[in-house]
Amino acid sequence: MVAVARRDVAVGLDRAAERQVQQAAKVVGQMADADEPVYGVNTGFGDLATVRIPHDELRVLQRNLLRSHAVGVGLPLPEDVVRAILLLRANTLAAGRSGVRAEVIDLLCDMLNRRVHPVIPKHGSVGASGDLAPLAHAALVLIGEGETLERASGAAALKAAGLKPIELAPKEGVSLINGTQVMTAIGCLALHDAEVLATTADVIGAMSAEALRATDRAWDPDLHATRPHPGQQAVAANLRSLMAGSPNVASHRVGDPRVQDPYSVRCMPQVHGAARDALAYTRRVLEIEINAVTDNPIVFAEDHRVVSGGNFHGEPVAIALDLATIAVAELADISEARIDRMTNGHTSGLPPFLTTAAGTNSGFMVTQYTAAALVTENRMRSFPAAVESLPTSAGMEDHVSMGVHAAHKLAAVVRNTRDVLAIEALCAAQGLDLLDAETGPGVEEARRVVRERSARVDEDRSLAPDIAAMSDAIANELLVSAVRVRISELT
Repeated sequence: MVAVARRDVAVGLDRAAERQVQQAAKVVGQMADADEPVYGVNTGFGDLATVRIPHDELRVLQRNLLRSHAVGVGLPLPEDVVRAILLLRANTLAAGRSGVRAEVIDLLCDMLNRRVHPVIPKHGSVGASGDLAPLAHAALVLIGEGETLERASGAAALKAAGLKPIELAPKEGVSLINGTQVMTAIGCLALHDAEVLATTADVIGAMSAEALRATDRAWDPDLHATRPHPGQQAVAANLRSLMAGSPNVASHRVGDPRVQDPYSVRCMPQVHGAARDALAYTRRVLEIEINAVTDNPIVFAEDHRVVSGGNFHGEPVAIALDLATIAVAELADISEARIDRMTNGHTSGLPPFLTTAAGTNSGFMVTQYTAAALVTENRMRSFPAAVESLPTSAGMEDHVSMGVHAAHKLAAVVRNTRDVLAIEALCAAQGLDLLDAETGPGVEEARRVVRERSARVDEDRSLAPDIAAMSDAIANELLVSAVRVRISELT
């Protein structure tokens, strides 16, 4: 999904899947011609489910559904999120349980391959019958309406790409908008970035540990075997690898009066590890969700059945994304504690605010303020969205997930945490330079990556560009990739 969203990998409907898709579409067509009421095929929607729709209005019903539900507001979602949404919508329809024709899925794939990207406003979903409003905006372009990110009308964009709009058959409108693809798309991309941050936090945390002349005894494998949480063990192993062979660590291993280090250093395996375990849970949920059928009703063509249910409900995704948000916020929280310790001359053993001319220069003093501000915002965003249900559709949809809110919160916390880690990286590199210390190969490589983007600070300058450059290096996985060249076992 990340490859399609961010690297324009081409997609297409598998021919074996196409056969199952067409079989389900045939069943829906037969039901549309019959007299028995079937939700979403020949009835209204939500609280209007008891309203029967005449046969000659079934196609109008599907078109009007897209138009009436496209009521989103706010800035458009970014291109990578839109691409992920189109892919996930095509993938759930390709399961052959929605009753749409293969032509609908083919058009979604063609829009991806030819870069036709609908405008999908950020706000409007409560995760009721899935992400109705944003998915309706995406679906409008398939029928030649709506607008694209390139500021063309849906009809003009399709024509420019050599594509034709589609006329919706029975149930195809509801199948295009019923599901969790918006919250899941935003969540998947944010989760991918969060997993990069989890490894990045270990690398930068090791830099800070070296700058603070911490002991490596807290990474002892026997110690962590007594509390074998997978994340904790992985982080401890990373820290051992990153600091292995460090002359700086070896120089104070004997005779250092400190028995143990502060929690922000000593408990990195426990805190970073807990975040990793939470992200692993979120990954398991999202991997199920991106390959799930989230439509309603669901078509079982093999025995000519259509079953109404609630697979569109976003609660599994919302809770998982709320958990991931808390986990990523904790990576920032403990990072800021290390920043504070390094910039505080009373606790670091380094020059105050990491400058040799304190007073005339303020050094890294206010970088810690920025980190504290970002951590505070993260804490405000960490209240779970999933508990904020409000009833919709005249009480028919009386419990909703708020899953898109959970996804947006996670994406924002990931961005903030990336910036906090960028600040910590600058502080740690400055501390190591002031120590004039030689460290382990992994930490040395990390310092090199930092110094390629930010020179040592000998007199005050604006550090905003340095923070932005380091944040970009983290986002593009340049820091982690460089360190992995030296430390292949880094996870």
